[in-house]
Amino acid sequence: MRVGSFELKDRLFAAPMAGVTDRPFRKLCRRLGAGYAISEMVASDPRVRASGKTARRMNHEGEPAPVAVQLVGADPRTLADAARDNVERGAQIIDLNMGCPARKVCQVACGSALLKDEELVARILHAVVDAVDVPVTLKYRTGWDPSDRNAVRIAQVAESAGIQMLTLHGRTRACGFGGDAEYDTIAKVKHAVRIPVVANGDVDSPQKARRVFEYTGADAIMVGRAAQGRPWIFREIRQYLDSGTVAPEPTVHEVRALLLEHLDEHYGFYGAELGVRTARKHIIWYTRRLRGGVQFCERMNRLERCEDQRQALDEFLQEAGERHDRLQYERGEIEGSAAPQCGADAGRKAGGEAGDLDTMAACRA
Repeated sequence: MRVGSFELKDRLFAAPMAGVTDRPFRKLCRRLGAGYAISEMVASDPRVRASGKTARRMNHEGEPAPVAVQLVGADPRTLADAARDNVERGAQIIDLNMGCPARKVCQVACGSALLKDEELVARILHAVVDAVDVPVTLKYRTGWDPSDRNAVRIAQVAESAGIQMLTLHGRTRACGFGGDAEYDTIAKVKHAVRIPVVANGDVDSPQKARRVFEYTGADAIMVGRAAQGRPWIFREIRQYLDSGTVAPEPTVHEVRALLLEHLDEHYGFYGAELGVRTARKHIIWYTRRLRGGVQFCERMNRLERCEDQRQALDEFLQEAGERHDRLQYERGEIEGSAAPQCGADAGRKAGGEAGDLDTMAACRA
């Protein structure tokens, strides 16, 4: 599929997740089969853009094209300025965040809070599209709450404004990450517009990805929390879509090399002091479901140096490889993550198979 002048090599996308999809993790997801990956959300406020955290999020050195940056904000002029600034810094696609349900984001009328004001949404979309000469895309939710799912109206406004791709999470803001995502609204949006539509929400297995493709008619699938600790899910989905066969668990030897390389790049990106803290969550996502992972994670939480973290992970995986050639999960523990997709106080729903698509409730939390 195409977004502007870019031909994306695959219809499997890595979702933008605050505190998760930094440059090292995006590159790993792309390497393991994701055809597209969007940055963590970048604040449009110029005062915030000067911070170290935002500067790192705008660092795209060595990142494969197309480089996509997600912006969050509520003022059309400020968002337009931020879009121009990010394009000057290397962004090749601008994605607008109108889907984050985090309280701290919605309290300042950003993220999914914007869905309550369709006129403001239209002004933002027109302002950003007019400000840059790169494709502008939109990620949003089905509405503010289940009583007002306005995703189709927003989609039509977006298409008229020149938005070139829509990504729709199958929950309202009120649903957070509770209950199951619903896909009826995504299917309606797909039928209502001519631009590409990406389905997002609860895609946590190859089988689920195929069902969502078939049910919604979406042009692409976006995977979020299920990729935390399992970035090879993209190639697993691709194999299943292509052949109908389920890939075996990756070998411990391969995973060990991937994870140590990820850690090295992570430490280089953040520096030792911040890197040891920010790497901890990734290591825990990778290992906590493996046999012996709970005890290992308790130990990991006490380590304060990068070299100690790396050595501990190396030894843990060496021991796992001595027991079995492939990853071995504790019984009943396979995919998914309980970490929030957007913001520190977002939902807590763990990954796992959701119900049948045609009987899913919109919001059961």
